[in-house]
Formats: sequence, C-alpha cells, structure tokens
Amino acid sequence: MGINYLAVIAAALVSFLLGGPWYSDAVFKKAWMRAAGRAGETPQPGQKHPAQVFGISFVFALIAALVLALWLGPNPPLGFAVGRGLMAGAGLVATSFGINYLFSARSMVLWLIDAGYHVVQFALFGLILGLWH
Repeated sequence: MGINYLAVIAAALVSFLLGGPWYSDAVFKKAWMRAAGRAGETPQPGQKHPAQVFGISFVFALIAALVLALWLGPNPPLGFAVGRGLMAGAGLVATSFGINYLFSARSMVLWLIDAGYHVVQFALFGLILGLWH
C-alpha cells in the first residue's frame, strides 16, 4: 500500500502536541468551558480516568491519520496532502460537528473551537504525510 506507518503514528502524536495548547488556559480552555456550560466545574465521581481518555483519543487520532494516509496514497505531494487534510478537517469533520451541534443546540463558539482544532489537526496530518515519505 505504500503507507508510512511511522508518519501515521507521528501524525497521531501531533494531535496531542496541538490539543495541549489549543485547550489550555493560554488559548481556548476558558472560552470552551464557558461555551460548554462547564465553567467552574470540578471533576465528578465516575468520570473516566484521564489515562483512559487520552489512550482512547490516541487510538481515534491514529485511525484518522491512517485513513487520511490511505486516502492520500503513497508519496503524496506536499500541497496535495495539506490540501486534502484541510478538506477532510473543514469539509468532513467540522461540518459533521456543525450538524450535531445545531441539533443539540450547542454553542457555535464551542463549534468554532472544536471544529477549528480538527481543521488544524488534519492539516498537520497532511503536512506530516506529505513531507515524510
């Protein structure tokens, strides 16, 4: 298939390098908490352990990066790979979130933060997969 599995793993790991700052106090955490109606909230008993959340999130990121790599094919040109990453993030993920957020009456600010993360995430996936053949 010509898939660079190390690049796929690296792309999935980059999700965490992006997500840490994106959802931190320095960037969007406070706005996200307000928009999600969780401002001032403390962890509740019965919530999943952070290791479980991060582990499952990594598996999802790995699947997403692998699917993008399969869509791109072997040795994609950089511009093509980044463009397809942007298309996947903005045209598939963000719009799908938008539909769900509209029907669940969630804040559009929340959608902008979450969808924006995934647009950048998939663009980074494309960047890594386009550079690392």
